[in-house]
Amino acid sequence: MMRESERGAALLTVLLLVAVISVLAATALEKLRLSTRLAGNAAAGEQARAYGYAAETLALSRINSMLGKAGKRVTLAGNWSGTPFRLPVPGGLATARVRDGGNCFNLNGLVVQNEPAIYTAYAPATVQFTRLMRLVGVPAALAGGIADATTDWIDSDGAALPSGAEDGAYTGAATPYRTANTLMTDVSELRAVSGVTPQVYAKVRPWLCTLPVAKPSTINVNTLLPEQAPLFAMLLPDTLGVESARQMLLKRPPAGFETTEAFWKLPALTSVTADENAKAQTGVTTRWFALQVDVALGAADLEQQSTIDATTLPARLVSRSWGEPS
Repeated sequence: MMRESERGAALLTVLLLVAVISVLAATALEKLRLSTRLAGNAAAGEQARAYGYAAETLALSRINSMLGKAGKRVTLAGNWSGTPFRLPVPGGLATARVRDGGNCFNLNGLVVQNEPAIYTAYAPATVQFTRLMRLVGVPAALAGGIADATTDWIDSDGAALPSGAEDGAYTGAATPYRTANTLMTDVSELRAVSGVTPQVYAKVRPWLCTLPVAKPSTINVNTLLPEQAPLFAMLLPDTLGVESARQMLLKRPPAGFETTEAFWKLPALTSVTADENAKAQTGVTTRWFALQVDVALGAADLEQQSTIDATTLPARLVSRSWGEPS
């Protein structure tokens, strides 16, 4: 016959076992709920990406159609730039926006490619980058050094430009690193360049791109928006201010310019000295497009940015990234 003390110990043991099993069961259920939620989120994310790809296909089709009709001239006619077109999808909505992806300063244009994978500094682009930074509010004392350092980051040699920075400027940091010595794949790489502070980056980021070619971007004078006037003013010496460039774009003919020669004959430009490099960087057509896709699918939201190369038709996708632009 069990003593009273033994009976109490047995009861306590049973209660402890019940408590332990309850905790294990609760933990297992929580892990199951978490796994189910993660699996659901992953499935929704993959579905959202699939809808993003569908929006890309639709955008490529529209770009090919527009360029086929436009011929040698692309304008803002048809209100295509930045206008959202919606693609209803089961359980959500995909929204795509296309804009001229060449109306920007191409950081990779700071160099030229002389041999495969060998890049050398291109001085006119360094001057333009310096001018652009000054125009958007970066102090002149910083702009020249940042332009040189960015060129050094991309070019293949190890010799720093007069105000630039090569490996020696980075290997002594708390977390050492080296220059890339190749083209940038994303504008966010600029953050690693000597002299680029968060404040400087915030000022210049809206005007920059990293097209996958070692040449300056061609500015389409028919699609450049008035608020993008610094991108035109940077092409010229300090003989044309941002406000003057903006007013000139506001007076652009509704149908745009037939040729770049017609643009450069504008009365507002008769007193402006433009070299051949500046004129060569303007055009009346668009060869690069930027696509932004936003997908809302239940609890899943997806942001996608893509770059489209239309230098030859049919246009093709050359890069894709997800998340907010950095």
